[in-house]
Amino acid sequence: MPGVENRVALVTGASQGIGRACALVLSGGGARVALCARNQEKLQEAAAEIAAQGGCAAIFKMDVGREDEIQAGVKAILAHFGKIDILVNNAGVTRDQLVMRMKRRDWDEVLSTNLTAPFLLTQAVMGSMLKQRWGRIINVASIVGQTGQAGQANYASSKAGLIGLTMAVAREVASRNITVNAVAPGWIETAMTTALPEELKETMRKSVPMGRVGTDIDVAYAVKFLASEEAGYITGEVLKVNGGILMG
Repeated sequence: MPGVENRVALVTGASQGIGRACALVLSGGGARVALCARNQEKLQEAAAEIAAQGGCAAIFKMDVGREDEIQAGVKAILAHFGKIDILVNNAGVTRDQLVMRMKRRDWDEVLSTNLTAPFLLTQAVMGSMLKQRWGRIINVASIVGQTGQAGQANYASSKAGLIGLTMAVAREVASRNITVNAVAPGWIETAMTTALPEELKETMRKSVPMGRVGTDIDVAYAVKFLASEEAGYITGEVLKVNGGILMG
């Protein structure tokens, strides 16, 4: 099956966590990967890991909170690879606080990184996808964008907005053989959750019908599927990767 072989994938936030896992899984499927993030040292480590597995990756230092870096980065990727077939909008930040105490700068930073940046990146890669009449855009949302979460008004709003953006753009470009989908992870094991008290982790684990927390690879395989040729008739969808916490 074709999968993602010989495709070019741009992955933001590729230096760690879900973004890095997506880059590794897409590369493993035969895609060439443009690794984008702010931390060049971690990007180099990810690129080296991909190369060690026989894959092809190039690094592009990019702060998605800055429009000029998005434009310059996409231009450099197109010059290097000649096209962009797959965009994975993964980069994101949190600035948690109760809404009555939340600073405007914390609201603005989260919305800029988690929602405005995917919009700008989608605009930047669209020309390449329209020209070849093929494209896959996958936005990494969150279960919090579907359920809300106390202390995360900014983050939940950004992820809910990302789901709305996904469906709106999907309608605009569907006739050009470009699909736009989102994945909505639930509780995924990260460096942040590892540091939580064991009792809290156990309580959270029990809330998952599958009885375990998710991994970044669980999310990455969902992204790879939506990026593949086989998912060509799926668009405007939100694929839940949450072990059954939220159904329906």
